[in-house]
Amino acid sequence: MSRIGVVTIGRNEGERLVRCLNSLKGQLPEGVAIVYVDSGSTDGSCEAARNRGVEVVDLDMSVPFTAARARNAGFERLQALHPEVEYVHFFDGDCEVVAGWIEAATEALDANPEAVAICGWRRERYAERSLYNRICDVEWRMGAVGETGSFGGDVAIRAAALAAVGGYDNNVIAAEDDELSVRLREAGGKILRIDRNSTVHDADMQRLSQWWQRAKRCGYAYAQVSQMHGAGPERKFVKEMRRTWLWGAIIPFAALVLALPTHGLSLILLGRYPLSALQVIKKTRQRGYSWSESVAWGLSCGFSAIPGAFGVAKYFLDRWGNKQHEIIEYKGSQTTVTNTIQPTGR
Repeated sequence: MSRIGVVTIGRNEGERLVRCLNSLKGQLPEGVAIVYVDSGSTDGSCEAARNRGVEVVDLDMSVPFTAARARNAGFERLQALHPEVEYVHFFDGDCEVVAGWIEAATEALDANPEAVAICGWRRERYAERSLYNRICDVEWRMGAVGETGSFGGDVAIRAAALAAVGGYDNNVIAAEDDELSVRLREAGGKILRIDRNSTVHDADMQRLSQWWQRAKRCGYAYAQVSQMHGAGPERKFVKEMRRTWLWGAIIPFAALVLALPTHGLSLILLGRYPLSALQVIKKTRQRGYSWSESVAWGLSCGFSAIPGAFGVAKYFLDRWGNKQHEIIEYKGSQTTVTNTIQPTGR
């Protein structure tokens, strides 16, 4: 276990972070390095981490925050303190790590020398509490077991492979994991998903505005990463970005502008959105998901191109204006933990 290290990141995650750190301390032997990178929290997160014997890195907030930048800072501190670490396990601070996951991912890296990264299944803690949480829970399970093209925020990576490609790209505000996955595969590595739950996530999405912001961020990611890796043969996110632009902006704009001269016939184009949702619902049901899961996922897929197009537009406006890329947030802060932090007794 001395060969592994852990990096977790967060900002104002409150009790979510406490749950994350407790899950790590509860299953890791003494001596395994855990680095927590904080991005300007005001809720006592840093104190909670230090009380649990976790190394804390306070990110310089004079530079715009990105998850990629935070993960790099954690990796750099981990390498400086423990250069012997071979495998780095990355987690988001709003995730509880499932018992046995770290051991399973480590064993998978040992058994598959060609693999540079191992991921599993993320699940949503309170999927039943809102339509939007349910969307996330389905999204986390949409991949396939075996060799895969990309991973998410919960992943075990070979330290040497990560260092060789220069780590995460600090400027990527979303889909930073997809972008890194491209470079790891281009360097000859393989990414594997094993059939194990890795974390339990707490999206805490209760409002339509949160879903909108998250879909908008997705569109921004499509545009940014496709500009970086859109050339063949990868053509990463090119199709997704074009589809978002077409159905999120061009088609609805044309339908509305032409409504008067076509006596409303152009509005028929808007029927594509519920039709698309129904098609996704049918396919999701065929994959074994429940009706509530399928409907939530179908509605999200059917209409997400619209906020996604705002994200695509924002990316190009930022780029043409030479504006620094800044994260698009959709989550709120949780309860302050300053007065509730207690050592775990380890």
